[in-house]
Parts: sequence; C-alpha cells; structure tokens
Amino acid sequence: MDNNKKKILIVDDEEDMVNMLRFRLEANNYEVVSAFDGHEGLNKARSLNPDLIILDLMLPKLDGHRVCGMLKFDKKHKHIPIIMFTSRSHKKDEELSREMGAEAYIIKPFDVEVLMEKIKELLGIG
Repeated sequence: MDNNKKKILIVDDEEDMVNMLRFRLEANNYEVVSAFDGHEGLNKARSLNPDLIILDLMLPKLDGHRVCGMLKFDKKHKHIPIIMFTSRSHKKDEELSREMGAEAYIIKPFDVEVLMEKIKELLGIG
C-alpha cells in the first residue's frame, strides 16, 4: 500500500453511491475506505484516522450530524475535514452541519468535478 496516498472514508448507506465515489477517488490515486451506517462510520473514523471524510446526512443508526459532532468534539479527530454529502437542500441542514464542524456541504445530485476540487482544497493538494 502506498503510504503517500490520502485516505478517504466514505460513509453512505447507498451502495451504488459508495461504489461510484470509490471508483472516481481510486482513479485519482486516493485510498478509499467505506462504511454504510453512522455507527460503523464513526468507528472507522476513530480507528483509521482518515485524511478526509465524505459523510451522508441521513444514515441508519447515527445520522451524519451526530457523527460529525462526535468527531469534531474529539481532540484526536477534530482535524479531519468532513464533507457533508446529502440530498437535503434545506438551509437549516447546511447551517447545522457547519455548526457541527463540517468544512463543506455538497448536495446530491452533485457534480463530480466540484466534489473532487473540494477534496483537493480540503486536503491542501494542488
């Protein structure tokens, strides 16, 4: 495994979405780890310490806001940039995501290039 690769954790309960993102990210030389519910996502974030997290808002077990807040209020993990990734376009959801510490909010359906640019920006690449 290439230690220079940035590790991205995708937490989303839609398998097709995870697979599509994995394909795009791996094609751009990222290492990808996935989780399909909030509880699994939180555990993987804590154990793997990824460089960035793409986090769905509506998840089984723990929602994205809870996962984001729990990571951002933890000294060991608050440095990890989080992109909230959701089909919810309400301003309220975006504001709450930012209050919980998310660095970005991307609404589905989304432009893959916009997501890739945001990832590079948050990881300080290019």
